Amino acid sequence: MKRNPVIPYALIALIGILLVIVLSSIGINQRETIQQDEEGGKEQQEEAQDGETSDDPEAIFESNCASCHGADLSSGSAPDLTQVGNDYSKEDIQDIIINGKGSMPPGMATDDQAEVLAEWLSEMK
Repeated sequence: MKRNPVIPYALIALIGILLVIVLSSIGINQRETIQQDEEGGKEQQEEAQDGETSDDPEAIFESNCASCHGADLSSGSAPDLTQVGNDYSKEDIQDIIINGKGSMPPGMATDDQAEVLAEWLSEMK
């Protein structure tokens, strides 16, 4: 009795097609959930930026800058800021925070946060 060699391949193809259909339907549901979460996250982020600005420069630095410049300002993957006040004025520092420079991207802080940070950093001498 000889078996047909096409049957196992046909079953594998059928299982594969059914698997693609099931995974696609799951992915569509997840995609909608992810989009809703992203839209909600953007709204929360905009609300946080529109809210009160912290007047604590260390808190602003910790949340926006420390990941690159290090928690103690002594560098990480970005320039050392322990004596940045010797090299730049408050206005220069504020401009760099808002517009970026070199590998630093622009917009790392709001204008109000940039002003608070620039004043604090300009005192680092």
